[in-house]
Amino acid sequence: MPPANSTMLALGTPAPEFSLPDYGVDATGDAKTLSDVAGDKATVVAFISNHCPFVKHLADQFASLAKSHEGEGVGFVAIGANNIETHPEDGPDHMTVEAKARGYTFPYLFDETQDVAKAYRAACTPDFYVFDKDLKLAYRGQFDDSRPDKGTATGADLKAAIEAIAAGTPAPEPQQPSIGCGIKWKPGNQPDYA
Repeated sequence: MPPANSTMLALGTPAPEFSLPDYGVDATGDAKTLSDVAGDKATVVAFISNHCPFVKHLADQFASLAKSHEGEGVGFVAIGANNIETHPEDGPDHMTVEAKARGYTFPYLFDETQDVAKAYRAACTPDFYVFDKDLKLAYRGQFDDSRPDKGTATGADLKAAIEAIAAGTPAPEPQQPSIGCGIKWKPGNQPDYA
């Protein structure tokens, strides 16, 4: 299948609420909400998966980026929303293994119904969103301009956006869409935008 692009949700959109089980490093399965993960200055919501080569390309650097902003008022959360009937490697047990292997220090939530992915108009993995202190969308787009077959992941675009938004200034323009594997929707569940 050809790669998919992010939908570029309208800037200023309020962050959709969620309550999803966490299968990150702690693997508790306890629900985490938007308010649980939100930062005082900025909040990064990333839709990712374990199997996608686009995510694998940048996963370690994404983990490092999150660690570098710990204690700076920036919240991070990752959400997996793929259909695990067709992609079992993206399911909860594998999410915990992936989180430990990559060193994710943020929650890794499972959106089994795919309702949260739809609320964010997520279309691909990875799909990145950065919300400001008021939880209004201030950046949506690519991690950087590298791809699995081109360049080394640096996170330059996402990093610049996070730092600007946390400082209370607009993210740099233009914002380029993320590109990756299309979200694997359950039969009959594919949204009209995908």
